[in-house]
Amino acid sequence: MQTSRFLPLIGVALIAGVAIRCGGSSPSSPSPTPPPINPGPDAGTPGPPAVLVGAGDIGQCGSAAVAATALLIDRISGVVFTTGDNAYPNGSAANFRDCYEPHWGRHRARTRPTPGNHDYDTGGAAAYYTYFEDNAGPFGLGYYSYTAGTWQVIALNSEIPVGPGSAQLQWLRSELQATRPRCTMVYWHKPLFSSGPNGPNRDMREIWRLLYESDADLVVNGHDHLYERFALQDPDGRPDQARGIRQITVGTGGGALYTPVTSAPNTEAIGVVFGVVKLTLSNGGYQWEFMPIPGASFSDSGMGQCH
Repeated sequence: MQTSRFLPLIGVALIAGVAIRCGGSSPSSPSPTPPPINPGPDAGTPGPPAVLVGAGDIGQCGSAAVAATALLIDRISGVVFTTGDNAYPNGSAANFRDCYEPHWGRHRARTRPTPGNHDYDTGGAAAYYTYFEDNAGPFGLGYYSYTAGTWQVIALNSEIPVGPGSAQLQWLRSELQATRPRCTMVYWHKPLFSSGPNGPNRDMREIWRLLYESDADLVVNGHDHLYERFALQDPDGRPDQARGIRQITVGTGGGALYTPVTSAPNTEAIGVVFGVVKLTLSNGGYQWEFMPIPGASFSDSGMGQCH
């Protein structure tokens, strides 16, 4: 079941129980482990739903929307996630200090981030890894996994190699084979599918293919500064109600919004509005709710079942 209210795309006013497993250079490499946010039930034991809330494309100095989206997060408990481009314009230490920290920074202890291309504009994202410390995963790698309730949640790094033979793809394969959860959510910066000007990002297809083969359920991205939700589909963009993955793009954390340049196949909702997405991960299913900043008229919500 899903509901949405669409903004017209013409004439839109663009206003200014977690346990961590980290990636490494190989599936068996030791790596630092961030402290858990809240110890949850064992992966196979039903318990209360886990809540994750977040967005990407966030810390732009001078944007009132950064403060507004942070206020939305203030009201929601659980894990905060980011889908990259955390601090503009170039992910420097000053950008994190001045543009991210005053707003989203108050949730840093419970944030599980991923990096974006703007974070990598400064010294291999050194300021990003320094700012988020162990919560960002191994320094320079930035991919890791954790459990939230009965779900496996995986954070990936779209700014380093992701193709066949890459260490990240090998790690992901090993992680999925080792845990074999019923429900899996994965998030990173650059979306494979998009109606915005920054997509599609076809280099992410091998990641998608592996996730599809492993019966993953939900992918969340940023990079295009809009909200977009897709129907269940396979890595080649074909509708697949039986095994398809749902992709949600939420590049709406505070960076200047983009107007869609097309309507991608299988897209079900598009909103050009600032906000965050709240995900409620239960045993065998999930709910999504896009929460706009005050004064915006777009909303989107629904639910799905795990494979």
